[in-house]
Amino acid sequence: MNRIVREHYPAALLPSDLREGIAADARVTVVVSEETLAPSPLSFRKVFEELRDVRVETGDPVARVRALREEWDSRIRAPELDALGPE
Repeated sequence: MNRIVREHYPAALLPSDLREGIAADARVTVVVSEETLAPSPLSFRKVFEELRDVRVETGDPVARVRALREEWDSRIRAPELDALGPE
């Protein structure tokens, strides 16, 4: 968070809405800090819209896991190990 502090700042240089009730010859301390807004909570509608594109497979989960394992094994298998034969 950015923060700027000016001590002994001439009140006469402040914008008129900040100068109200302060003598023109007074010295003030000005602290300016950037506000960080918290993200707004997602509405039910927005969550539903984001989940609309999620696709869930309804097939056999065991078969799906086996297919993923086989795919992964074929990707990580080093060609030089194939030459050695089965373990």
